[in-house]
Amino acid sequence: MRGADTFTESLFSVRKLDDFVPASHPLRSIRFMVNEALAKMDRLFAGMYEADIKGGRPSIAPEKLLRAMLLQVLYSIRSERQLMEQTRYNLLFRWFIGLAMDDAVWVPTVFTKNRERLIKHDAVVEFFNEVLAIAQQKDWLSGEHFSVDGTLIQAWAGHKSFVRKDGEDKDHDDGSGDFRGSKRSNQTHQSKTDPDARLYRKGKTASELRFMGHTLSDNRHGLVVNARVSCADGHAEREAAKVMINDARQVADAEVEITVGADKGYDAKEFIEACREMKVAPHVAQNTSGRRSAVPDAIACSVGYAVSQQKRKLIEQGFGWVKTVGRMRQVMVRGLEKVDHLFVLNMAAYNLVRMRSLGQVRPSWRK
Repeated sequence: MRGADTFTESLFSVRKLDDFVPASHPLRSIRFMVNEALAKMDRLFAGMYEADIKGGRPSIAPEKLLRAMLLQVLYSIRSERQLMEQTRYNLLFRWFIGLAMDDAVWVPTVFTKNRERLIKHDAVVEFFNEVLAIAQQKDWLSGEHFSVDGTLIQAWAGHKSFVRKDGEDKDHDDGSGDFRGSKRSNQTHQSKTDPDARLYRKGKTASELRFMGHTLSDNRHGLVVNARVSCADGHAEREAAKVMINDARQVADAEVEITVGADKGYDAKEFIEACREMKVAPHVAQNTSGRRSAVPDAIACSVGYAVSQQKRKLIEQGFGWVKTVGRMRQVMVRGLEKVDHLFVLNMAAYNLVRMRSLGQVRPSWRK
C-alpha cells in the first residue's frame, strides 16, 4: 500500500541533541579531547574577560568559540557567515559547539570580533599546546626524533595590490595590471591589502604573494609538535627550523640525543653547525648536486639517519591536510599574526584527527 505524503510535526520533543549523534561518529572522540584541553585553559579564559562583579554584557563563551572555529577547519567551511548559517540547522554542529536546539546563533560580525580576542591572548597557541599535552600523556610522542619542513601559503592579495612603496606607480600606468617587462621586488614594492605578504617563488612555481608555514613533527606518529608562519624568503625555512628545534631541545632531557630529519633544502653549513651546537643530530638529506654536502658522512651512514629520512615524509601529510581540508592553500585572512594563528589552529585540528585514529588503533596505550 502506498504511503501518504504527509508531514506531521510533534509539538514537543523529549530527545536530546546527543541522541541524534551516532555513537561511532568521529567527532565524539575529538570532542572529548577538545573538552579535556579546554578545561585546562580556564585560567587563561578568565583573564581575557572582565570580572562578573564589574557587570557588562556576557560575550560568546571562549570554549564555544574555539569549538566553532575547529568545525570550520574540520568541515572546510569557507567563511564565518556560512558557519553561522549551517549552525542554525545542523544538529551535529550545535552538539559539538555546545548550543541547545533553541539557542540563538551568533551574528557573523560578533563571532569575528570575539575571535580577535582569542588571537590577542594567544588562546589558539595555548589550545595547540594542551592538545599536545594529551598526546604526551597517551605516550604518542617520542620527544627525541623529529622532522622539519616548510610550505608556501598563498596570501589573500593580488598582483595589482603589489605597488611601489614610494607611491610612484610607474609599473602599470594604464591600469591594465600587466607587469611584464617591469622590475618588482620586495625592497621596492609592497602589497596594499596585506603588507606582510612577500613576492616569492620556489622551484618552478610562479612568483606569488605568499607566506611560509613551518612545522616540526614527531617521528613516532607524525604529530605536529610546533607550528609557525613567517614572511616568505630564501632563509625563512632554516631560521624557523632553528627556533623550533631549540624549543624541542629545551623541553627534552639534556642527556637525551635528539635527531631532526629534513630535505636537501636544509643542507647548509650554517644550519648543520647550529644543530650541532644545540646537541642535535642533523639527519638532513645530503645535497651533492655540483657541491659538497655539509652533512658529515659519519651521520649519513648511520642506521638512525636512514630511519629519519623515511619518517620525515610523514610531515607532508600535515601540509596536504591543511591545504585541502583546512583551506590553507590560500588563506582568507590578512596579516602575519592572523595567518599564524589560523595555521596553528589547522595543525591542532590535524593532530586531533590523527589522535582520534591512534586511539582506535592503539587503545591499550591510553593511560
